[in-house]
Amino acid sequence: MDKVYKRKNLELAWHRVKRNKGAGGVDGVTLAEFEEHLDVHLDRLHEELKTDTYQPMAVRQKLIPKAGQPGKYRPLGIPAIYDRVCQQALQNRLEPIFEAVFDEASFGYRPGRSTKDALRKIWNEIEAGYEWIVDADLSNFFGTVDHDKLVALVAKRVSDGRVLRLIRSMLKADCLVDGKRLPTEQGTPQGGVVSPILSNVLLTPFDREMRHRGYRVTRYADDWVVTCRSRCEAEQVLREATKILTSLGVELNRDKTRIVHVSHGFEFLGYKIKRGTRPLRLSPRKIRSGARQSALYAIPRQKSVEHFKDQIRKRTRRKAPVSTQQLIAEINPVIRGWGLHYSKSHVRKLFNHLDRWIVQRLWSHRHRRWRCMGWKTLPRSKLYGEYGLVNLVSLIPSLASRH
Repeated sequence: MDKVYKRKNLELAWHRVKRNKGAGGVDGVTLAEFEEHLDVHLDRLHEELKTDTYQPMAVRQKLIPKAGQPGKYRPLGIPAIYDRVCQQALQNRLEPIFEAVFDEASFGYRPGRSTKDALRKIWNEIEAGYEWIVDADLSNFFGTVDHDKLVALVAKRVSDGRVLRLIRSMLKADCLVDGKRLPTEQGTPQGGVVSPILSNVLLTPFDREMRHRGYRVTRYADDWVVTCRSRCEAEQVLREATKILTSLGVELNRDKTRIVHVSHGFEFLGYKIKRGTRPLRLSPRKIRSGARQSALYAIPRQKSVEHFKDQIRKRTRRKAPVSTQQLIAEINPVIRGWGLHYSKSHVRKLFNHLDRWIVQRLWSHRHRRWRCMGWKTLPRSKLYGEYGLVNLVSLIPSLASRH
């Protein structure tokens, strides 16, 4: 515990919280306001943790609409900045302890590991002949975590009772919903700084047991897949995985869990992965890209494409009171971030379509109507050259190298 409340650790925690940005919690204190009295806040947190008198504030709940699912929301828990600094200070000390024991099947919220690494592992397994997929999802994982089982797993590596009490107090923090304080009997706030590492602590026994039984599991947070040789093996995997998860107090989401062959495709981490079935238009010797019939490919899933288009739509409304240059400066980070995330998948046709659609949105904004002469007043050469609009196709590595 003395390593958690060490002043240098609290300062490091604050800088990470500030870098991650985010809104304030139930106390209404913003990042800027917190920084104005930074020394006072850190001194107080240091003293409370040292004397074991720290008590977290209630977590403010915000409902986030689920992309592509009208009327459905994901509850996001927003701790106060003071509590986020405390959680980050705790995570700074827990991460090196548990990183050494986390399983290699886990890729979510771990330093040096990313979605690309998880997808590369699955891709290689499919190419090796494991074409039956157990595509699974956990049911309201962050909202149903068993506190006792989670703290017991932490206690296997952390013996300091003060740290365990601190974790339990974070898990038990009330939730503020529509002005009402509700007790938290289970679950960990989705949005809390320490929640991701605690989720990995809880699911590491699942990773280890599955791999011990010889299964090729790949997990990213509460999403996981297992690649199998046959449907029979996949059905056995699903039965055994259900038993292991039940022993950890976790349930599968039956509506989102399925067994599928790669020729029908499956979705994982924002991508749809599928083996092509349509014949190619050109003969193999004329295809310079190396594409072949029945090859494996990955594309952004449709929900991700629609979410991206929604973000562009909101910023390019025809009545938006900004100039074209200001508008481009606002949408460029969105285009670049989304484009770079998917640039290494099979997106040339999709990116070309989206580039033309974005240009049309800009023309429509300039002339306040969809059918216009924007191609005369704002030619593409001017948008991409003088105004610096990000071009999605140019983000594709194989094409960018030709420019």
